[in-house]
Amino acid sequence: MFRKIQMLAWVVASTLTLNAQKSTSTKLERPKLVVGLVVDQMRWDYLYRYYDKFGNDGFKRLLNQGFSLNNVHINYVPTVTAIGHTSIYTGSVPAIHGIAGNDWTDRATGKSIYCTTDESVQPVGTTNAKVGSHSPKNLWSSTITDELRIATNFQGKVVGVSLKDRASILPAGHNPTGAFWFDDSSGNFVTSSYYMNDLPQWMKNFNAQNLPEKLVANGWDTLLPINQYTESSPDNSPWEGLLGSAKTPTFPYSNLAADYQQKKDDIRYTPFGNTLTLKLAEASVEGESLGKDAVTDFLAINLASTDYAGHKFGPNAIEVEDVYLRLDRDLAAFFSFLDAKVGKNQYTVFLSADHGGAHSVGFLQEHKMATGFFGDGAKASLNQNLKQRYGVDNLIMDIDNYQIYLNPDLLSKNKLDLNTVADQLVDDLNKDQTILFAVNLKKVGQSALPEPIKTRVVNGYNWQRSGDIQLISHDSMLPTYAKTGTTHSVWNSYDSHIPLIFMGWGIKNGESNAAHNMTDIAPTIATLLRIQFPSGNIGNPIVEAIGK
Repeated sequence: MFRKIQMLAWVVASTLTLNAQKSTSTKLERPKLVVGLVVDQMRWDYLYRYYDKFGNDGFKRLLNQGFSLNNVHINYVPTVTAIGHTSIYTGSVPAIHGIAGNDWTDRATGKSIYCTTDESVQPVGTTNAKVGSHSPKNLWSSTITDELRIATNFQGKVVGVSLKDRASILPAGHNPTGAFWFDDSSGNFVTSSYYMNDLPQWMKNFNAQNLPEKLVANGWDTLLPINQYTESSPDNSPWEGLLGSAKTPTFPYSNLAADYQQKKDDIRYTPFGNTLTLKLAEASVEGESLGKDAVTDFLAINLASTDYAGHKFGPNAIEVEDVYLRLDRDLAAFFSFLDAKVGKNQYTVFLSADHGGAHSVGFLQEHKMATGFFGDGAKASLNQNLKQRYGVDNLIMDIDNYQIYLNPDLLSKNKLDLNTVADQLVDDLNKDQTILFAVNLKKVGQSALPEPIKTRVVNGYNWQRSGDIQLISHDSMLPTYAKTGTTHSVWNSYDSHIPLIFMGWGIKNGESNAAHNMTDIAPTIATLLRIQFPSGNIGNPIVEAIGK
C-alpha cells in the first residue's frame, strides 16, 4: 500500500513538473529591450586599431561577451548616412526602400530633396521650421521597429535618438513612440508634429539641464597623455580641418565653450556629442519606461560625432582616436546603466555602422599611396561638351551621390533620346583617368561592371530618385570638396566594411569571418524576436549569432 501511495505521489509530482515545463516552454520569450547602436562612419578596423587602449567594459565587452561578425559589407552604393540607417533597419536597399541618398534631385523640379524634409508637419520644441519639419514620409518600406510595433499591437515602445534628424527618424520607422534630434539653433533636442504636438515632460526636463554647455565647459583635451596616441598621425597634420576658432588642428581646444556659444553645432565634432546622445538615450529609457514590462521595446541610437570628427579631421587624426577612446568609456557607462535599469542579459544590443570613411588624400600622398581628387568643375565641363555636341545647354541637371542627372524636359523639348545622350556621356567619362567605371543606370544589367560592384550599383539604383549615370571613381580618389578630413560614398572596403556585434539576450558568444551584408541585421533581430521581416527585406538571418 505504501509503495502504491509513493508511486502515485511520484506520478502527480512528475505530471506537475511536466505541466510546468510545458507552461514555461509555451510562453514566448523575448528580451525586454533591443538597443541598436549605429556608430556613424565607424570603419571595421577601428575595433582593433584602438583595441589596446580600450577599457574592458565598452567595445571589449561587446567583443568578449557578444558575437562579432568580421566580414560584413554594405551591399549597395552610394554609402551614405541616410541609406545606411535605412538599410540596417529595413533589411533592404535603395532600389526598394526609396531612400536614395541623404539628398537626391527631383526630376520634375530640378530641386534637391532632403531625405526626411516634410513641409506638411510643424516643428515641436523649436520655432526653426528647417530643423523641425521632418518625418519618414519618403521611406517606402517598413522597418524592424515598425514590425515590432505591429507584432505587439503597438504596446512595444520605440524611440529613436540622434544628433542628426535622419539618423533618428529613419531607424524609428513610421509609427514610433518618438524620434528626437538636436537643434543647433537652441542646443535642445526636438521633434515634429508628425510624432506629437508637444515634447514629453521628461524631454523638457532633459533639455532644461543645458547639458551641452556643461559638457564643453572645460574645452577638449586628450583623454590620455598625447604622446600615447601612437595609432594616429602627428597632431598638426596638414590634411586636418579646423574646429571652431582654432587656428591649428591641435589639442587642447581651449576655446570650445566660447565657440559653442557662437555656433552650437561645434559640439557635433567633439566626443561630447556622443556623450550627450547616450545621456539622452538613458533619459528615454527612464522617461518612456523602456524595458520595464514583458513587452519588448526598441531604442535606436545613432552616435554621430564619430562621423563629424571623421569628416573634419580624417581617420588618422588624434582627434578621431580620442573620440573613440571617450566613446568606449561612454559605452561602458551606458551598458552599466542598462544592466541596472533593465537587467543584465535582459536586453539585446547590436553595434554597427552606417558606412566607413576613406583615408585623407594628404595622408595617402605622404605615405606614397595612390590617391587624388576628382570632379572639380565636372558639371560645367560636361555640360559644355554636350552643348557642343547637341547644341543644347544645361542637359546635366545635377551631379549628386556620384550620379549624373540628365534634364528630362530639355531632352524631350529638343527631341533627344536619354539613352543616346547617356551612352555618349559614359563613353566620354570612361576616358577620364580619375574614373574607374561610368555606367548608364538603365543598362547596368548589360554592363561589363565586375562583381561585387555591379550588384551594389543595381541595389543602389532607385529608378524614381537616382540619377541616370553612376560614377565609380578609382580607389582613394576623393571629391574636391574633401580637401581636408575625409568623406565616404563608394563601394571600396574603406567605406563598405563595417563592424557588426550582437550582445545580450539570445546571443551566442563568439565570432565569425563568414560573409554577411548590412541588410542581414534586420532579419536577424526579427528572427530573435520571432516577428515578421520588414516589408522590403532582402537579407538573411545571421543564424550563427543566435542562441544561448
